[in-house]
Amino acid sequence: MQGLVDFIKTLGATRVMAMAAVAVALVGFFGFIILRVTAVPMTPLFTDLTFEDSSAIVRDLERQAIPYQVRNDGAIILVPKDAVTRLRMKLAESGLPKGGGVGYEIFDKSDSLGATSFVQNINHLRALEGELARTIRSIDRVAAARVHLVLPERPLFSRERQEPSASIVLKLRGGLEAQQVRAIRHLAASAVNGLKPTRVSVVDETGRLLADGADEEGGLGTGADERKVAFERRMREQIDNIVSSVVGPGRARVQLTADFDFNRITQTTDKFDPEGRVVRSSQTREETLASTEARDGQVTVGNELPGAGQNRQGAGGADNANKSDNRKSEEIVNYEISRTTKTEVIEGGRVNRISVAVLVDGTYAKNDKGESIYTPREKEELDRIAALVRSAIGFDQKRGDQVEVVNLRFAETPQNLISEPKGWMDLAQFTKEDIMRGIELAVMSLLGLIVLFFVVRPLVRKIVTPDKPARLSDGTVTGGLLPGAAGSPGVELVSGEAIAISNHTSNMIDIAQVQGQVHAQSVQKVGELADRNPHETVAIIRQWLHEAA
Repeated sequence: MQGLVDFIKTLGATRVMAMAAVAVALVGFFGFIILRVTAVPMTPLFTDLTFEDSSAIVRDLERQAIPYQVRNDGAIILVPKDAVTRLRMKLAESGLPKGGGVGYEIFDKSDSLGATSFVQNINHLRALEGELARTIRSIDRVAAARVHLVLPERPLFSRERQEPSASIVLKLRGGLEAQQVRAIRHLAASAVNGLKPTRVSVVDETGRLLADGADEEGGLGTGADERKVAFERRMREQIDNIVSSVVGPGRARVQLTADFDFNRITQTTDKFDPEGRVVRSSQTREETLASTEARDGQVTVGNELPGAGQNRQGAGGADNANKSDNRKSEEIVNYEISRTTKTEVIEGGRVNRISVAVLVDGTYAKNDKGESIYTPREKEELDRIAALVRSAIGFDQKRGDQVEVVNLRFAETPQNLISEPKGWMDLAQFTKEDIMRGIELAVMSLLGLIVLFFVVRPLVRKIVTPDKPARLSDGTVTGGLLPGAAGSPGVELVSGEAIAISNHTSNMIDIAQVQGQVHAQSVQKVGELADRNPHETVAIIRQWLHEAA
């Protein structure tokens, strides 16, 4: 140890500081590489976070002492990959992330005693908007949503009331179908009292109007063209699925055209049934009339006098008078004829006719030479495919539907859709994260090797390799070492120039690596040199003594 301490003292302060700096730099560099290589891979915990959610999640992670990284101004939080699932469940239990906005939790910590009715109404409106926004965000392809509600108050002593309205701004991942937009409008209308779907406007993040609320009550809710395109696409997918399951994927092409009638018709029909009559009312009337007339039928003053007939009868003139009785019977019966009144409202969007064209490829087989041979399909198979297509579309001959199934050879032979592994990467099933991790490790290893071979190795070689022997003033060559220049043999043993040469040798050495064997050899060489040149040695020692004094 004493020899090691003496050797370090002989190096000088400059050389020791240089060696320490290089050692610290190497330790730091390799430490960084080791930490980087052994670091736990980080993966996104949540993305597209608001500042409120990001700050709340960071506080919770710090409380649990879990390492994390924040990217994209707080919108993305990275955590260790093995703890992602557990953290998501833990944060979901705490209600994080809230997704921006304020829901009904605004009433949990509010002071209701000191709040005015105006503040309560505003908080209720904010809570309703926040809850609607959260519900809409749960729909697929909706990344973010913002809802604005207008709920007008009814003035006192007023019979008229303004209808509420709403506007929704969506940030989408891709695009929404017309049915999804309509569902969002009905969702908002059902959650707000008095709000109608026609009073809800929907806009995406690019400013494109998805729904303007111009649909009339009882209308289709979507454009005629959109409904036609959606119907044709749905029917085409159904036909393609059922045909592809028979002929194979990629071996069938389906085209479908539907003729729609978008006229809205209201019909009222009155039908009378004569056979189904019913007595509504009945009235019967009977009348009896009795009268006596003279037989002779003469018109005289005596006959016209009152009692003239009786006088004649009493006088024995019974044969001269004629009695008559008249009876009249009348019956009125009112019948009600069976009547049926039928009112039909036929909404627009009826299918008048469907035309389907199906192109089917044949079969392919390889011959003895390995060549692909095309074979057309039989007529019976095509008829069965046509029957399946008719059943799929609800074929109606009275409606004028048409179905054509034709077998033709495709321009290109369909390739095998099942991709087989071609290389070692496909067999290993490496993901993108695994590839990036491997590249990072390779870069770190390459940097370590470069530093080791081009920085550390030259320094160590320069330390352990002796310098060229120097010539003394009398012309002799010496390979010894001086105490002021350990590890640098060949310094001239001249009393006046020994210190200058020693300093020059010290400046040329960048790093010194202390080893016990090298130190022992150096001490031995210095002793031998002192024995051979006692006078020069005494002169050098005297010079050192003067310098120390």
